[in-house]
Amino acid sequence: MSNHPESSPLSIHDMTVAYQRRRVLWDVDYAAPAGKLTAIVGPNGAGKSTLIKAVLQLIPTASGDVAFFGRPYREQSGRIGYVPQRTSVDWDFPIDALGVVTMGLYRKIGWFRPVTRKYRQQALAALERVGLAEFASRQISQLSGGQQQRVFLARALVQDADLYLMDEPFAGVDAATERAIVELLRELRSAGKTALVVHHDLQTVAEYFDDVLLLNNRLIASGPVEQVFTTENLRRTYGGKLALLDLVGSRMSTK
Repeated sequence: MSNHPESSPLSIHDMTVAYQRRRVLWDVDYAAPAGKLTAIVGPNGAGKSTLIKAVLQLIPTASGDVAFFGRPYREQSGRIGYVPQRTSVDWDFPIDALGVVTMGLYRKIGWFRPVTRKYRQQALAALERVGLAEFASRQISQLSGGQQQRVFLARALVQDADLYLMDEPFAGVDAATERAIVELLRELRSAGKTALVVHHDLQTVAEYFDDVLLLNNRLIASGPVEQVFTTENLRRTYGGKLALLDLVGSRMSTK
């Protein structure tokens, strides 16, 4: 995989994804910067979630290839943590919060092997990091939306991954959960981790993230927020939705 630098946690070369012959993503080339928090931003239907799922081989690609730390996914999967969209999870599955988090340790424990006290303690510590230790025995269906999102963050954290891919972790959460997620992202960055996060709130991109990837079926632009997150690039990304962009632009100009 000579086209993919080992220094990049995620490297995408000429990737195209199509659903029933309709191209959702095409000709994407991208190399994620190490140790940064990167927002994946674009309008609805732009292919943001598709990008995350495609690189994780959850959906097929029509062309192109992907590498993690310069190697194929199958060789590096243990270094990658994934937080799916909350709406894609079956929250009626009969399992408690601690059980969900423990699932993030199965690669270390081994499938169909008993979960020892050591691993339960690790899972409980991850729940404590997201402020949910007291809900460890609570069925996930009985948790609020924000609490459910924190449980899945804890599951990713317990993996102690080097790269985290998060699909809309801020969607539909309360203010306390949003603050908790931001704090966790900053902790991950301080520990030298990398995170790519599908994000919808344009007004918080500059506050929460170091880099941004602007996407609308094609890669529009990527790089440091202060260089790439401009009104011109947002107009190229969002097209005619000018009222929202004017609001964001006015806020950016006051910083």
